[in-house]
Order: sequence, then C-alpha cells, then structure tokens
Amino acid sequence: MTRIPAGERRAALIEAALRVISRNGIAQATTRAIVAEAGMSLASFHYAFDSRDELIDELIVTVIEHARHAVMPDDLVDGTLVEMLEAGIVRYFDHLRADPEHEQAMLELTQYALRSPERHPMARAQYARYVELAEQSLVVAAERSGSEWTVPVAQAARVLVAFTDGLTLTWLVDRDDDASLAVAHAAAVALSRMAEPR
Repeated sequence: MTRIPAGERRAALIEAALRVISRNGIAQATTRAIVAEAGMSLASFHYAFDSRDELIDELIVTVIEHARHAVMPDDLVDGTLVEMLEAGIVRYFDHLRADPEHEQAMLELTQYALRSPERHPMARAQYARYVELAEQSLVVAAERSGSEWTVPVAQAARVLVAFTDGLTLTWLVDRDDDASLAVAHAAAVALSRMAEPR
C-alpha cells in the first residue's frame, strides 16, 4: 500500500470534509463520515489532524486562500476603479460558480458557529479573514487605478464582504447568472463612491 504524504492526506481530508458539510451539513460531518468520503481509515485522520475542530479551522483557511487566488490573480489588468472592482467581484463570482459546494459549506460553518457561544470565535475568525482579503483587494484596486479611499479601507472592505455574501446566498438559491452580474456592477459602482482620484 502506497504511503500518502501528510500534506496530501490533509488536503484530501479537507476536500472530503467540504463535500460532506455541503451535502449533509456540519452535524453529519463526523470524523468517520469524513474519512469514509476520503476513502481513508480513522487512523489516517488522526495522523493528519488532532481533532475535527483543527480540520475545520484548516478548511476555512484553505477555502479563503483559494478565493484569494481567484480574486487577486498575478495577471491583473489595470483600469478605472469601477472596472477593477467589478472585475474582482466577477472573478469571485466565477470562483463561486466553478465550485458552489465550497461556499455552501462555508455558509454552513458560519451558521454552525453562531448556534453555540463557545464557537462564536470561529465565525469571527472566518469573517476577519474575509475582511482581510477584501482589504487587500481594495488596496490593490485603488493603487492600480490611481484612486484613494475616502473612508477607512476596513469600512469599505466590510461593505464588499456584505455585497459578496448577498451575491453568494442569492445565487446559490436562484442560480441567476445575469442578475448576479448586475449585482457585481452595482456593488462596484457603490464601492467606488467611497473613493476619489488620487
């Protein structure tokens, strides 16, 4: 039997957890269900992670990192602030459409954390990472478009997260691409009003 490197084992378990959570909800994402989905043994899980909570923390980091690469690729094209903001939101939307179960699982994880006070820090950490990613993208968009934010960038980032949250949930419900692209444009226009030419 081929030995799977620890990094590959962790990645496979994270992907399996995402599928189980998206399909069945967090309550059904037991360690046994996750290893069964991954085609691994229970011992394999404990070799890779100390607990299910550690896996969930790693899952959140992994999904947000995938989103970061989608929203801020290496080959960004300069434009007006509205164009750059809209392009970033559309890249996020394309990322959502390519793998909706990832975002569905993230929504499930947020609700799970909000249902119990001891897990609230998990939801706060998740959204802090979202806001951090939004801030990074807004700073890049302003720099490359010759703009500057007239409000604290953290405030604009929270608005961007609220827009993308709404876009995500609405699209997961109705799968209306055209309506979501219209939201992306409206969000870019609204955000651009929080900035001015440098």
